Amino acid sequence: MSLNKILFKPGINREGTEYDNTGGWFDVNLVRFRKGRPEKFGGWSKDGENSYLGTARALHAWTSLGGTKYLGLGTTFKYYIKEGDGYADVTPIRATTTNGIVFAATNGSSNITATDSNHGAVTGDFVTISGSASLGGLITAAVLNQEYQITAVPSANTYTITAKDSSGNAVVANSSDSGNGGSGVDGAYQVNVGLDFYVTGTGWGSGAWGEGTFGSTTSLSNTNQLRLWTHDHFGENLIINQRGGGIFRWVENNGTTTRALDLSQISGANLVPTVGLQAITSEKDRHLIILGADPVSSGARTGVIDPMLITFSDQENDLEFQPLITNTAGDLRLSSGSSIIGATKSRQEILIWTDTALYSMQFVGPPFTFAVNLINEGAGLIGPKAAVTSAQSIYWMSATNFYAYTGSVQKIPCTVHNYVFGDINYGQSFKTHAFTITEKSEVGWFYCSSSSLEIDRYVIYNYEDNVWYYGELERHAWLDSGIEDYPRATFDGYLFEQETGFNDDGSPMTNVFIESSDFEVGEGEQFAYIQRMFPDFKFLSNSESGKVNIVLKTRNNSGESLSISSTNSIGATTGQINLRTRSRQAVLRVESDDDSAGNDNVGWRLGATRLDIKPDGRR
Repeated sequence: MSLNKILFKPGINREGTEYDNTGGWFDVNLVRFRKGRPEKFGGWSKDGENSYLGTARALHAWTSLGGTKYLGLGTTFKYYIKEGDGYADVTPIRATTTNGIVFAATNGSSNITATDSNHGAVTGDFVTISGSASLGGLITAAVLNQEYQITAVPSANTYTITAKDSSGNAVVANSSDSGNGGSGVDGAYQVNVGLDFYVTGTGWGSGAWGEGTFGSTTSLSNTNQLRLWTHDHFGENLIINQRGGGIFRWVENNGTTTRALDLSQISGANLVPTVGLQAITSEKDRHLIILGADPVSSGARTGVIDPMLITFSDQENDLEFQPLITNTAGDLRLSSGSSIIGATKSRQEILIWTDTALYSMQFVGPPFTFAVNLINEGAGLIGPKAAVTSAQSIYWMSATNFYAYTGSVQKIPCTVHNYVFGDINYGQSFKTHAFTITEKSEVGWFYCSSSSLEIDRYVIYNYEDNVWYYGELERHAWLDSGIEDYPRATFDGYLFEQETGFNDDGSPMTNVFIESSDFEVGEGEQFAYIQRMFPDFKFLSNSESGKVNIVLKTRNNSGESLSISSTNSIGATTGQINLRTRSRQAVLRVESDDDSAGNDNVGWRLGATRLDIKPDGRR
């Protein structure tokens, strides 16, 4: 008997052909590498049963001085603070109307038309109505005095809502609903919602047919682009920014029943930016920094973003932005590029990407406060959230490559480069977001594949083992463990706890596999007879009942299609498998068998499989 130990090189390599990558792995899903060995991904489960509205693409965790854990969560519709199991809606109020709204109902319809001059709302916005009297009939005061999401905006002075009861069920007007809701109707309008997809917002073809003059551009606002929130804590408080929109502060001492307030409108505010592309704090020196702020003209902020302007507050004072000889407030403008894309911070500096360059921003103290140095031109950022700081370095994804920064810019060699960058929906690249799983020494990116408008893929770089792998998984935002014991991620209206167990929120994980490249079992023109297989597995949970499927595929020449030679279920006590197949080349595939009875929530790690191979002639 000749037993051949089959040890595959760790990581996935898609840069050559399946045969060219002999001795390696070629395809994978929901399987990672740990110490050179493939193992099944950890599972996930809902972090409580409460849901949120919209798509959440931003998470930020911090702890108060009193030890209270908070989680900020920004969606396309709202901004929430999660304390314990509940989500508190702290979405800022954009405008209020006092005694200014009247209603009209139509018999047999649940659609209510509200008239409010210059309301400034867009479809999907939220308004809280109070002070209404009954319209008569079924449209009572209790029906009207609620929070509503606006269903349509026919004009600058009108919008429609769908009448509902306290349980959210539609209420249909009857013939007696003929009033106007009274004379004391108030409305509190939350900040405009954003889009759930990315649009360029500028250039020909960006608007509707016939809109504007030929060659005109459409200005980019916080309502006509993908809703991306940035947030950072300033002490115990939270600073919030809608990309392209306002800057807001939520005060921890006021509790989760109070909303975030426009920073520029708070008492004591002096030349606080009214709009920006990103808010970030410099923790060591206690400055609030706004990237892409609106400049000052004639003693006031213009309200129009300068996409290359950086402005920063006085030290320890997030309300003071007027530069004086007695403070450290100031501003500076980057020169390389046309717009700031995103930024992330390390212990010593803040890295800032424009559309063409990478800058380092460091605190140097008075009189200049901050120094900015051009580090690199060309190593761009594919989206505002595509950079992340790990324990090792800062990693990011450009439109063409992966990079790391440890004092200098390094391009990371990637064995799945063509696979990833050949299958990206660049039209939705702003959805790309980086993530870390520090416990596993992993940094990765979620992105939209070429055929998808939403995130459906991930790619991971294991910086300890220097290997790459990928798979299919939809996650809109991610937060590594730290304040909490496990990573958190958003998907489908819920917050999920990741890397816990080995199933999909109580259901089997599907399509979990890893498949090798071709390996030769014969020599030259010789065929080989594969008589037996001796599997080597370690089950990480449910070791007594755990099972995986091993599939052996074969072909005689590289140009031929693979054929399945055998599929076998492997348990913890499986010693050997009889195969009895003849071939020149073979492929090994390992699949989870989570759907089998009693095999759910099973984790596994693959070791060194052995094959009993004998020569078998040329034909």
